[in-house]
Amino acid sequence: MPTGKSIRRNTPQRKILLEELCSLNTHPTASELYEIVRKRLPRISLGTVYRNLEVLHEDGQIGKLELNGHEARFDGMVQPHCHARCTGCGKVRDLPEIDPRKFESASAEINGFLIQGFKLEYFGTCPECRLHSADCLKEN
Repeated sequence: MPTGKSIRRNTPQRKILLEELCSLNTHPTASELYEIVRKRLPRISLGTVYRNLEVLHEDGQIGKLELNGHEARFDGMVQPHCHARCTGCGKVRDLPEIDPRKFESASAEINGFLIQGFKLEYFGTCPECRLHSADCLKEN
């Protein structure tokens, strides 16, 4: 979500990070994106990746998923949409066909809280983990 500051200069590293992130639908962690970006920028540091992801997030150019008990993941799609997280492997996927606005309250205030937004997270098991689980059950 933008902080009201103007968008900062787009450095070559930031541009490549944004390009790579927007080409993915896997919602990588900073370290996962670092491994991908190193193919194009072999001398980039993990610290540079973390700093630039924070800048891109602060400027509203990317989303940041801070799921309870999990490392932050980053999302190239900034339009409002829901996510599903696999409870087996932790993968996060978009659920763009679900309109999150249908979950909004008609009231702007709930129990004294001024509601400014919301996060909705679905939990489940991805197809790969279900298949792996079924294979393990067959072996036993």
